Amino acid sequence: MSRVMISACLAGENVRYNGKPLDAVDERIKKWLGDGRALLFCSEVEGGLPTPRDPAEIVGQGGGKAVLEGTARVATEQGEDLTDVFLDGARKALAFCREKGICLALLQERSPSCGSHLIYDGRFQGTRIPGRGVTAALLEQHGIRVFSEAEIDTLEEVMG
Repeated sequence: MSRVMISACLAGENVRYNGKPLDAVDERIKKWLGDGRALLFCSEVEGGLPTPRDPAEIVGQGGGKAVLEGTARVATEQGEDLTDVFLDGARKALAFCREKGICLALLQERSPSCGSHLIYDGRFQGTRIPGRGVTAALLEQHGIRVFSEAEIDTLEEVMG
């Protein structure tokens, strides 16, 4: 049985930066949680951030991979550097996956942690660019296949 780590916010947990849980949770997520195939994790909260919190974006080129390499950073619009918190949360997510034998992850798109295809451009103007968040990049570097909520059909096929 394949197990998947799911961004806690996608299951309706109140961990999002704005302190508002998602209104709708995909029924498949509920089913996977119920049968023990899914485990929830929020790398931002596990890294030490409160809920609610100021929005953060990756500042600099290269997305989460560049943050991991030390050539970009994660910051709030006010300039507070949260890079270490995001790195810590990503490392904890990887450790969680290893401990639980998880090789699949369903992560929240556009997040500076979890974005798998899209992130914001670091100017805090709502502009989306191709890229991965810090956690998504670290998980993929270690062989964990990452899906966004838009790819839940594909994830369901992979999980069997």
